[in-house]
Amino acid sequence: MATKKPKKEPKKPVNSSAVIENAGVMIEQPIVTTLESNYMPYAMSVIVSRAIPEIDGFKPSHRKLLYTMYKMGLLSGARTKSANVVGQTMKLNPHGDQAIYETMVRMSRGYEALLHPYVDSKGNFGKAYSRDMAYAASRYTEVKLDGIAAELFRDIDEDTVDMVDNYDNTQKEPTLFPVTFPSILVNSNIGIAVGMASSICPFNLAEVCDTTIALLKNPGHDILETLRAPDFPGGGYIVYNEDDLRKIYATGRGGVRVRSRWSYDKANNCIDITEIPPTATVEAIMDKIVDLVKGGKIREIADMRDETDLSGLKLTLDLKRGADPDALMRKLFRITPLEDTFSCNFNVLIAGMPRVCGVKELIEEWAAFREGCVKRRVYHQLGKKKEKLHLLMGLKKILLDIDKAIRIVRETAEEREVVPNLMIGFGIDEVQAEYVAEIKLRQLNREHILKRVEETDQLKKEIAGMEEILADRKKVRAIIIDELRAVSKKYAKPRKSLLYYPSGEDEEEPEALVPDYPVHLFFTREGYFKKITPQSLRMSGEQKLKEGDAVAREVEATNNTDLLFFTDRQQVYKAKASDFDDGKASVLGDYIPAKLGMDEGENAVYMAVTTDYAGYMLFFFENGKAAKVDLSGYATKTNRKKLLGAYSDASPLAACFQIEGGEDFLMTSSSGRMLLANAGAVSSKTTRTTQGIAVMTQKKNHRVASVKPFSEGMLANPHRFRTKTLPAAGMMPREEDYGEQLTL
Repeated sequence: MATKKPKKEPKKPVNSSAVIENAGVMIEQPIVTTLESNYMPYAMSVIVSRAIPEIDGFKPSHRKLLYTMYKMGLLSGARTKSANVVGQTMKLNPHGDQAIYETMVRMSRGYEALLHPYVDSKGNFGKAYSRDMAYAASRYTEVKLDGIAAELFRDIDEDTVDMVDNYDNTQKEPTLFPVTFPSILVNSNIGIAVGMASSICPFNLAEVCDTTIALLKNPGHDILETLRAPDFPGGGYIVYNEDDLRKIYATGRGGVRVRSRWSYDKANNCIDITEIPPTATVEAIMDKIVDLVKGGKIREIADMRDETDLSGLKLTLDLKRGADPDALMRKLFRITPLEDTFSCNFNVLIAGMPRVCGVKELIEEWAAFREGCVKRRVYHQLGKKKEKLHLLMGLKKILLDIDKAIRIVRETAEEREVVPNLMIGFGIDEVQAEYVAEIKLRQLNREHILKRVEETDQLKKEIAGMEEILADRKKVRAIIIDELRAVSKKYAKPRKSLLYYPSGEDEEEPEALVPDYPVHLFFTREGYFKKITPQSLRMSGEQKLKEGDAVAREVEATNNTDLLFFTDRQQVYKAKASDFDDGKASVLGDYIPAKLGMDEGENAVYMAVTTDYAGYMLFFFENGKAAKVDLSGYATKTNRKKLLGAYSDASPLAACFQIEGGEDFLMTSSSGRMLLANAGAVSSKTTRTTQGIAVMTQKKNHRVASVKPFSEGMLANPHRFRTKTLPAAGMMPREEDYGEQLTL
């Protein structure tokens, strides 16, 4: 028997509201639309609610943490565990405990990142000047609010600032702190938002208060007179530059150079560094010095130690014998973070909008904000006093007949009728009647009521005074000035960063501090150079040279000797022997045109060696002229590496020599004639490009072919080739004139 198949149930209709529109469908969307709908809200949130400080000097994360501590009663009394504060802060700041704790660490006294820390800490909070000194966990450390934090919350409960709901509408928190001093300038604040950043350097509290007072009294006040320079919590020296400071004060942008503080311990021959720039850490400085020592750029440091302890930062550099500590530190300031620049960008949220302000503009904005706080406080107090006066005026009417008031209360049948009957009996309003009805029986005596009524005259005076303050801006500013003076007197500290006025010596590039020792210098005809120590030279064999090359000059000198390489294009390139590595005879050496970056096709033809630039350079030209130039003409005050116009270009160079002044030279013409000339016959010139004087006359189509230093034995009859007067044509040599050397 066949069974019927059950009928399929009809499909239930799909709830259209539960379907995600375009789910799984690729839709083309302009990138601009994507940015506007997705990225821009995030960017604005970072700018307005996270990274940029407001006029009270705080970011939201700072403000939520400090306000939580204030509500916990940590402005006075004992410290509590940091973990307790972090947990309570989460009610206002929906972030992880680690992020909140790091915010607390940076504001703590132990971390030493602020001139006036807001958190009084106990335990290990790390150090701002070290990247490796980690802070302890929040369960081990304890905190409370520091004394100066009282200036952040003064009158905060008197309607001085707006209060808003927290993220879950369970608590109220302030939008700003009613700070009684420009904290935005006193403690540094650095933040990186999206597309913009903020970097505000700290200033000394006393100087900021004095400057603010001066500007409130005289808007044309020169800020630099009272606000000398930034003041960093890590100390150091501010390298003073008035133009840079004026630019920062006017525009809010610029840089401040900060130099480490150091001292030289002569007994132990070491340098102790005790204060460093705020942008550097001890580890970064040590890493840089290690790299420079390994690279051979610093040779004076024998050892380096981080001796930081409970007494503070200390980095010790042990010096080698004979090292100059002043010269070494000048060099370290130039090439290490021991001197660094703090970049300023005074970007602040004002009325919810980011704005880069100068110091004067920031103080004016703070003053306007503080004026609003003071007026709101006065208005709040005025309302309370008016309310109290109103109550006392009702009490004063009862003074006329206390017995009547008691009788009204006694004879009233129902409690709810007491207040209306008092209103009718004495002609007072409901608020006054409620106040009278709440008076205790023991206070219904004439003495108590008279004392209360006597307050009315004082209240009227105070109310009149407050109304005058609200009507007169000068009186509001006078209150601000008094508060600033009180803050300065109570919390001001001496400057930590001293001012350093740079001298010309600081601006000069310091000479490389290199060890000095004997060396042998070799220069070949093809332009190769070798520097070999005497010990290495004794142990070496023959000099390795390029095929067809020969040593043109060999000089015994020291490692700090100056070298001048003259080229075939009337140029001289300057270097030091220490610029070259110690070599061996078995290597070709450094190719000078490549090593010194000479022009294409330019060749080195001669090497002069000097330490004091005494003596002369003697140039012989193919036209028969010779020029003697003082070697001092090639000395320069700056470390220039290339000099143009090293000698005259009127005629091609035949040869050049470094001389003392009385040497003989044998000149040979292409015609075969020879002339023996003494360098003393050529007068010296200070001008490098002098054409010199005629020494050997040349016939047509002939030139000076060679010039060699003369030594005994080169000619059998040298007197034949000397002349009493110059110029001279020279003599044709005879067979018996050739000496042993010329024959070879």
